[in-house]
Amino acid sequence: MTLNLLAAGVSIITFFTYVHAQLPGLPYFVVPSAFPTSVFSSYYVKPAPTVEPQPALQDPILNITYPLNLTDPTTIPTADNDPVYYPKAAANLTNATSEAFVQLALDDIKSIISEQGGLVGNCSKCIAALTVGKLLAQTAPSFVPDAMISLCESTEFTSNSSCKATYAAGSYGAIWTQVLAFADVTGLDGRYICNSLSSTFCSAPTTSLLNTTSLFPKPKPCNATTPKRSGKRVKVLHLSDFHLDPRYAVASEANCSSSFCCRYSSSPAQLEPVFPAPLYGAYKCDTPYYLGLAALQSIGSLTGTGTDQSSPAWTIYTGDLVSHDSQNQLSRPYVEYAETSIYEMLKSYINGPVFPVLGNHDSNPEAIDGPHSLPGPLGKQFSWNYDHVSALWQHNGWLNETEAQQAAIHYAAYSVKNQYGLRIITLNTDFWYKYNYLNFINTTDPDVSGTFSFIIKELQAAEDAGERVWILGHVLSGWDGSNPLPNPTDLFYQIIDRYSPHVIANVFWGHTHEDQVMIYYSDNGTVRSSDTALTSGWIGPSVTPLTNLNSGYRMYEVDTGTFDIYEAYTFYSDVNSYTLLNETGPTFRFEYSTREAYGDAMGWPTSAPLNATFWHGLTEAMETNRSLVSTFNTYQGKSSLRSPNCTSDACAEAKICYMRSGSVALGRACPQG
Repeated sequence: MTLNLLAAGVSIITFFTYVHAQLPGLPYFVVPSAFPTSVFSSYYVKPAPTVEPQPALQDPILNITYPLNLTDPTTIPTADNDPVYYPKAAANLTNATSEAFVQLALDDIKSIISEQGGLVGNCSKCIAALTVGKLLAQTAPSFVPDAMISLCESTEFTSNSSCKATYAAGSYGAIWTQVLAFADVTGLDGRYICNSLSSTFCSAPTTSLLNTTSLFPKPKPCNATTPKRSGKRVKVLHLSDFHLDPRYAVASEANCSSSFCCRYSSSPAQLEPVFPAPLYGAYKCDTPYYLGLAALQSIGSLTGTGTDQSSPAWTIYTGDLVSHDSQNQLSRPYVEYAETSIYEMLKSYINGPVFPVLGNHDSNPEAIDGPHSLPGPLGKQFSWNYDHVSALWQHNGWLNETEAQQAAIHYAAYSVKNQYGLRIITLNTDFWYKYNYLNFINTTDPDVSGTFSFIIKELQAAEDAGERVWILGHVLSGWDGSNPLPNPTDLFYQIIDRYSPHVIANVFWGHTHEDQVMIYYSDNGTVRSSDTALTSGWIGPSVTPLTNLNSGYRMYEVDTGTFDIYEAYTFYSDVNSYTLLNETGPTFRFEYSTREAYGDAMGWPTSAPLNATFWHGLTEAMETNRSLVSTFNTYQGKSSLRSPNCTSDACAEAKICYMRSGSVALGRACPQG
């Protein structure tokens, strides 16, 4: 076994883990080179060693077959026919009058931002400009996107091509029009808007004071206890951030100057690729079909849950299905294609229920979701997506009809009790994501969408019924605080505090593509210690290698009484090896056991769960044992040779602080390193 492992190219850290850990399955799995064509019923382009397949994908909900030109690498659409929604105009102006009004507004805004405008400071100028934009958005809304493009170009805010790509009506132009029309641009909303446009305009708003007086139906029980463990453990699979790229072009440039590579170029000046994209993927590219299916084929053998198919007790999928295309290449059909394809692949290789959430890429425009409270048809402008995924989940047998209806109503979020008695509550984290610009409407209310009211209601019912709960989302609530808005994550932290640890057993996220963890503490993290640690936030590694990461996934051993995690195993595939593949597919390997990697170094009892106290103990050990920081950092990038080192004291202090930060406010307070 030793020679076999070394021949397979495992790292020294991983080899040490092999020797000491009881593996859940095989130590490594070599994926067959033959593409599993039976996953899809027919193909426009069949898989080959030099080309990605193009399935003739049939959507069982929409009853359509997606056309080849939607995903063909050589014919990527750069415009879509998706509906565009505007606020209702306050006046019925003629086109000529509207155009004249636009010109007056642009002249006024240019005067405001000029040195002769009379205002001091970029923030004041931005707020004043927004007041003019608001009047225009309320009076002639359909003219606003072109006006924003014109203003962007004339002020050289960014390049002309970026101006058009960002503010076109079918991109974010109509969304920004809604924001201008409904936001309180002279108040907190305006400061958020200006800061999002540029941090040099207005400083980032801090967390507002939250009144929790009547937030919860009942006070936290003084004598709340967690249930006793059953002693029986089941295996639970955690997948995240698949980011399927059906437009992946084999042998295209995989080391391009942009952030997203492996795409066909028709430019006559295109040189031979410096680094031709391998069949199975590359570090600056999303997941081709070959890699996605290779990962799924490896799960059963590595986790010990099957062979050709895996049979975990249940699976959680923490969001992001769609590739990182530019906005002008995205559309509703492309999002629906990714949803249909990935869920079909999961169904083909994973038996048992899968509990998915949507990620910020799983919408169009990307990252945008609107609350039902917006007036008229605007409140339902994203229902197409919630209806589609909830119907797919029901079609695959993961949710029943009632649960699917709940998901369709609640922004693709739901609350279900699985076959083991665990309640799983999900949320659409776009409602705190900073790039969902509709969140800039009524920012003084941290729950405009009603998402957290729904979670509180379900948690209270779970507490009353003596149930244990897992919460699933995509965009994490904290770490460095760079992703969400502060007020909703502060509210979420209060919810975690109220219902932990007796109800909420664990929380799960995705989004970063890295292997990470956060800790939630009592009293909003005022004191962060082993005594105040309440709940863990597990951040799942991604299937996609983007950016500079290996492909991976995780499996938990979970007690069926407490639903605490007693072991966590992570698996990965070395993307750097893909250029050398010839007669086989990639190798997926056991990377590490969480308990084996950290437990001995901190003296953690072998019979104790990997709970928030465990993780806080690790952060304390990391303060004095820098080798643990290095180990955590290696696993954070899934053992990628391109992961940056974390050897300085500043980096170690920042990482430890991030692990202890479950909200924006806590993450922003961490030292940078």
